[in-house]
Amino acid sequence: MRKINRRHFLQTSAVASIGTVLAGSAVASVASKKEPFKISLAEWSFHKTLFANEMTNLDFPVKTRQLGIEGVEYVNQFFKDKARDEKYLEELKKICKNEGVKSVLIMCDGEGMVGAPDENERKKTVENHKRWIDAAAYLGCHSIRVNARSEGTYEEQQKLVADGLRMLCEYGDKKNINIIVENHGGISSNGEWLAGVMKLTNNKRVGTLPDFGNFLISRNPEKWYDRYKGVRELMPFAKGVSAKSHEFDDQGNETQTDFYRMLKIVMDAGYHGYIGIEYEGKALPEKEGILATKKLLEKIRASY
Repeated sequence: MRKINRRHFLQTSAVASIGTVLAGSAVASVASKKEPFKISLAEWSFHKTLFANEMTNLDFPVKTRQLGIEGVEYVNQFFKDKARDEKYLEELKKICKNEGVKSVLIMCDGEGMVGAPDENERKKTVENHKRWIDAAAYLGCHSIRVNARSEGTYEEQQKLVADGLRMLCEYGDKKNINIIVENHGGISSNGEWLAGVMKLTNNKRVGTLPDFGNFLISRNPEKWYDRYKGVRELMPFAKGVSAKSHEFDDQGNETQTDFYRMLKIVMDAGYHGYIGIEYEGKALPEKEGILATKKLLEKIRASY
């Protein structure tokens, strides 16, 4: 066997070591690079199909996976009587597991006024929401979405809603479920007002679900809050984001909202959770509208 020169051996070893380090660094760099955000689907995107009984809530995770989307955001009215039906919830949970779909949150409507002026009514609203908090915990969601409805002056409504939210958060804390509020019409679509509610509530469980399009403060006369200002005000408290979409131009851009501008606001806030597609357009069928929104979100995500 040929005797190896010591100097040659050391030089070769050094080069090999450097190569190994560089290769390892490259692998680590690739491994550490995560997607800026994940994409989920709000069930409301299929509301026409669901109301027409052409699809059920149990079909929702399957349809979502078929569209190449990994997370689902339920709407409680599509399984209104199933919140405490363990057999039903177990079946839904099993479907999600089989499809590889993550249950993200439950959007809750029709359960009363969180900021009702009457204290007993507020407490009743809290009781009504407890079953959805339980269901969310069972399904593996991180939050339920509630509506910040109230009556009174600007400041009175803030205090009343904050009180209702604190009671919800106390129960949510027992189940490890967040209570998040969407800008969903009326005074809740005033970003400054809702941000103030978050500060008043002052609870780690409370947060916002900024929606790109729900900034209609009043229908008569029609009055809109600036959507970019509103989302910017709500993002510091965001535990979810709703990418509302309607129509698209020939380049695939949403015509009512500048998604590039809006997602920059979201990214600048340091948010990296799920962004839920909520298609409400008329020009495209629901499936095509969802896919158009997904394509736009993926295109922007790739630029980060």
